Amino acid sequence: MGFSEYPEQQPLLFGTFLGMHLVTVLGNLLTILAICSDPRLHTPMYFFLANLSFIDTCFSCTIVPKVLVNIQTQHHTISRTGCLLQMYFFMALTLLDDFLLAVMAYDRYVAICLPLHYTTVMNAQRCLLLVTVCWLCSHLLAFPLTVLMSHFSFCASRSIPHFFCDLLPLLTLTCSDTHIFQIMMFTNSTLSGVVPLGCILVSYVHIMRTILRIPSAGGKHRVFSTCGSHLTVVTLYFGTLFLVYFQPSSSYSADTGMVASVAYTMVTPMLNPFIYSLRNRDMKGALRRLLGWGSWSAQ
Repeated sequence: MGFSEYPEQQPLLFGTFLGMHLVTVLGNLLTILAICSDPRLHTPMYFFLANLSFIDTCFSCTIVPKVLVNIQTQHHTISRTGCLLQMYFFMALTLLDDFLLAVMAYDRYVAICLPLHYTTVMNAQRCLLLVTVCWLCSHLLAFPLTVLMSHFSFCASRSIPHFFCDLLPLLTLTCSDTHIFQIMMFTNSTLSGVVPLGCILVSYVHIMRTILRIPSAGGKHRVFSTCGSHLTVVTLYFGTLFLVYFQPSSSYSADTGMVASVAYTMVTPMLNPFIYSLRNRDMKGALRRLLGWGSWSAQ
């Protein structure tokens, strides 16, 4: 159904979502190019950031183009197979984001709390292994839920009160027994939401204790600026996810779900490149060199 209840606002919504999508794709691709082109950024922190930018690009492309087509054509349909595929990739990429944010927090913990062991602990092989495990776990958790959903019967209305094939709106339409599905969904939410968030909080408790022991104000400011970007992204992302998914399907509100979903499917992926680049001197320098601004200013 998307945003069909607001016909007079369709042009504004189309322009807004198209602009957000273009900024998301361009911003994240520039982040990846800047990291790949600058040898000074070939470190674990920026390796994980490049992966996060790639995931956010895929995440936006999974949902927003279909939303734009629906608004433009006013043809609000999707095939059953297309709906299941969209749901699968949405879940897998969301879970992947959760795990990767936890890995990035662990990387900052090792860098700040165990600096003498950083190069040994976060070597290239371990970084690649951590990212590979994140990819595998996210797809292994998303696949069973998609298979279960494919066996459900939708004998009532087939109008999904949402702008993409999300889990909870689909559950409200099925007449099959969803007890096992909801147990699995809650288990997945715990494994991919509570556990990563707990790891992030524990990491930052240790980081804060270490920061408070730094004698110089300049050293504290540098560490805070490095960690502040990651904490901002974590707050935005997990806050909206918890608002939607940590509730029983019986109490699901379509309006609240759509507003929160716009936040984590469109707003957060768009803001991530700005948060990391504007708060990071190394990233700003790499972007200037990539775009040639440094040579122009020198001339």
